[in-house]
Amino acid sequence: MAEKQVKVKQIKSTIGRIKKQELVLKAMGLGKIGREKVYADTPVIRGMITKVAHLVQVEEVK
Repeated sequence: MAEKQVKVKQIKSTIGRIKKQELVLKAMGLGKIGREKVYADTPVIRGMITKVAHLVQVEEVK
């Protein structure tokens, strides 16, 4: 069975945000508004999304 996937898109800037949030976005391969990445839906990725939920948009991918 195929894993679930999530598409994460950065929709807000990191300017004025705390350093940890900027580092989470960098670790996810984001960092500029409009960048998108697709990840396997794992607890680790969900935790990272939770930390920067106000900066990103998340969609479930089949």
